[in-house]
Parts: sequence; C-alpha cells; structure tokens
Amino acid sequence: MTVPLLAASDIHKRFGHAHVLKGIDFAVYPAEICALIGDNGAGKSTLVKILSGAEKPTKGELSIAGKRVSFSSPGQAQQHGIATVYQDLALAPELTPSDNLFLGSEMLRPGLLGRFGILDRAEMRRRAAEQFARLGVKLRSAKVPVSSLSGGQRQSVAIARAAMWADKVIFMDEPTAALGVVQTERVLELIRQVKNAGISVVLISHNMPQVLEIADRIVVLRLGQNVAEFKAGEASVESLVAAMTSGVAKSGKDAQ
Repeated sequence: MTVPLLAASDIHKRFGHAHVLKGIDFAVYPAEICALIGDNGAGKSTLVKILSGAEKPTKGELSIAGKRVSFSSPGQAQQHGIATVYQDLALAPELTPSDNLFLGSEMLRPGLLGRFGILDRAEMRRRAAEQFARLGVKLRSAKVPVSSLSGGQRQSVAIARAAMWADKVIFMDEPTAALGVVQTERVLELIRQVKNAGISVVLISHNMPQVLEIADRIVVLRLGQNVAEFKAGEASVESLVAAMTSGVAKSGKDAQ
C-alpha cells in the first residue's frame, strides 16, 4: 500500500470549551488531487491550519512519508514541502509576478554586491519565467504589478509561488470562488499541471460539480469528524450533499 505523503491521525482541536475537531484522520497520497469538503463549521479550515503549521493540534499525530513530524509554524511546514494558497492570496499588489514568487526568499547578487544586500533581479526573473513555463502559466505581462492582472492570473501567480517552494502538498482554499467561467477553467487546468509536476493538491471547495470534475478522491467532514470518502467516479452532487448535511454516505448510483 502506498505510504501517504502527509497523514494526520486522530486529530483533535479545542478552542476553550469548543471541541472543533474530534478525532479526524486525513491522508494525502503522491500525485493526487484530494478534495476536502464540508458545510460551514465542519472543521475544514482548522484542519488545514494544523496540517500547514498555522495551528497546533490539541491531540493527534502528523507524519510525512511515514515519519512523525510536528510543525510550529507555516515556515516549518514549507521546509517539509507543504504550502497553502489562501483565498486572499497574500500577494504584494505593487510588486511584479517574479518579485512575488520570491517574496521573503529574495536572491542576492553574487560576491560583494550581495553582501551589501543588492538583489539579483535578473536571476529571479529568469527562475520565475521557468516556473511559469513549467506550469503553463501565461501572464498578460511579467513586468507589471500583480494588482493590474486579472483575478485568474493573480490566482495563477499565487499557485505558482506555492509550487515553487513546496514539493509535496499544496492546500488551495476556494481557488476559483471569485472567478468567471474562463478564468476558472484556466485555474483548474493549472491545478492539473501542479499535479502533473508531482505535487499533490488538497482542494477546499463548496463547488460540488467542480470537485467532481477535478478530484481523484473526496473526503467529507461534518461537525469536526470524518463522515465519508469517495474515489473519483463514485460520487454525485447528491451523494456529496447527503454526506455533508446528514453524515450518511451514499454511492453516486444510489443518490441518483
């Protein structure tokens, strides 16, 4: 059996008297798109924060490739190959796409100039261009501030940045929520390209048809617990909604 890239076992999280996560098990396997779904309050965001180092579990274990780990920050998770693209994207709007890819990890010029803190912008632009080409990202211009790009292109920059610094798993929180039809299709294709590059994607989404279109596996949470898991082709919108709202998992055939 394939060892998960990232696994969570018996994860609990309490905030005061609120028991938000109640023994969740979750795994991400190599080169897959796994959708994590659930109604508001299901615990999706809290679980993702724990898996990406932004929160620590009250109880439970995390492992990478079968080895137990503990994250104290998102930066530490990134060192283990894990990154997150949140809905606000966390881009610097007045910087160019290449500058955003290296934000916080800027490259310095070699030699004496680097010692004085002079950035190697040419090398950063070159590596950014390679990254965009690797993922098939086509921008209107690589020299303009990201604030002047479309919503879909800004999302593409954020995903390309995550894929540049994470080589195992990228969590994507509602990546197409504010996009039109054409931009949505381009971002979905980019997600497939990330998978093809060997990086697994965990997609958090409320868009059930989109989840069915792109996910290899679907994990459903309800009230802080696992309630269902489906492989691609096993589910329908009706079966996903039934699991999310009642905790009863029906096959796609049964729900039709």
